Amino acid sequence: MAKLLIIDDEASIRRTLKEILEFEDYTVDVAEDGVKGLAAAKKTTYDAIFCDIKMPQMDGLEVLENLKADGIPTPVVMISGHGNIETAVDSIRKGAYDFIEKPLDLNRILVTIKNALDKTNLVEETVVLKKQVKKLGKSSTIIGNSPAIGEINLMIEKVAASDARVLITGPNGSGKELVARQLHEQSNRKKSPFIEVNCAAIPSELIESELFGHEKGAFTSANKMRKGKFELADGGTLFLDEIGDMSASAQAKVLRALQENKIMRVGGEKDIKVNPRVVAATNKDLRKMIENGEFREDLYHRLSVIVIKVPSLNDRQSDIPLLANYFIEKICKEHGMSPKTFDDSALNALKLVDWTGNIRELRNIVERLIILCDSVITVDDVKTYVVK
Repeated sequence: MAKLLIIDDEASIRRTLKEILEFEDYTVDVAEDGVKGLAAAKKTTYDAIFCDIKMPQMDGLEVLENLKADGIPTPVVMISGHGNIETAVDSIRKGAYDFIEKPLDLNRILVTIKNALDKTNLVEETVVLKKQVKKLGKSSTIIGNSPAIGEINLMIEKVAASDARVLITGPNGSGKELVARQLHEQSNRKKSPFIEVNCAAIPSELIESELFGHEKGAFTSANKMRKGKFELADGGTLFLDEIGDMSASAQAKVLRALQENKIMRVGGEKDIKVNPRVVAATNKDLRKMIENGEFREDLYHRLSVIVIKVPSLNDRQSDIPLLANYFIEKICKEHGMSPKTFDDSALNALKLVDWTGNIRELRNIVERLIILCDSVITVDDVKTYVVK
C-alpha cells in the first residue's frame, strides 16, 4: 500500500488525517513542522505528501521549493486554512500537484490521493523507460555515421549472436575496446561478465597467473587460490587487448585453452572446463609478427574467425563533429559544469587536425577546451589550445 507524509503544525489535523488515511489502508507518517517534514521527505520515499502552508520555522511553500530543488518527484498537495486564488496559483506554479482548502473534505482528499498515486506510477514508469532507451542507445551503435563505422556496426550486428571469435585491429585510441563491448552487449552472453585483460600492461611472468589463475602456494606470494580471467569470463566474454604483446609461453597456453575449452591454474594438477567467448584486439600487424616468428600462426587463425578493422580518426573525419559534440556534453555533465558548445567554425577546424592519438586524443582535447574556453568554443580557441 502507498506511503504518505502529512506535514502540519496543527496536532488535530495530523491526528485526524492519519486516522482516516490509515483506515483506508495507507501507511502514514506525520511531521509537526516544515523542517522536520522536509527532513523526513529527504530520508524516506513517499508516494504523496500533504503539506500545510502556514507553519513556523519553514512554511509549506519553502518545503515545496526545497523538494523540487532536490529533484524529489513526489506529488505534493498543499493544504491551507487561509486559502485564496493567489496562494493556490503560487503553489501550483512552484510545482504543487494540487491545493486543498481547510476544512478538509474527505472525498476530495481520497480522490486527490488516487490521482496523485496515478501520477507517481506514471513518473516511475517513465524513468524506467528512459533508462531502457538510454541503455539501448548506448549499446546499439558506435558513435559515427561515416561509411566505415556503418560497416563496423553491420558486422557487429551479424556476428554478435554467434560465439565466433573476433579479432579487432586498429591503431591505439581508435575505439577497439568499444567494439568489443558492443559485441558483448548485443550477444546472447550480455547478462554474463565482460572481462578485459590488457596483455601489454601485465609483466610476462604474471600473465599466466592473470589468465589462468593460481593455486595457493603456487609461488611465493600466492597466499590463496585465485581464479584467472578465463574462469571469471566463463559464459561471458573475455577481451584480450593488445594480444600481440603476449609472451610465447602464454600464447601456447591460450591456444590450448581455445582448442580444448580447458585451463589449468598455475600450480594446479587438474583441468578446469571454461566457456568464454574470446575477443582479441591489437594495434600490431600480426601477420608480419608471424613471419618474424613473434606470434603463433595457429593462435592467429584461432582468434581471427572474424576480423573487424577499426579505422583511425583521420580516416573518418566526417565523424569528428559528432564525436566532439558527444564528448562536450558528456564531460560537462561529469564535471558538473554549465553546458558548452562548439560553433561550426571550431568543428570544421577540428576536422583538419592530424589526430595521431585518435579518439582518445580528441576526448582529451575537448576536455581541455571545456576547461579553458568560454561557453561557445570558436575556431580561435581551437587554434590557440590544440597544440601540434
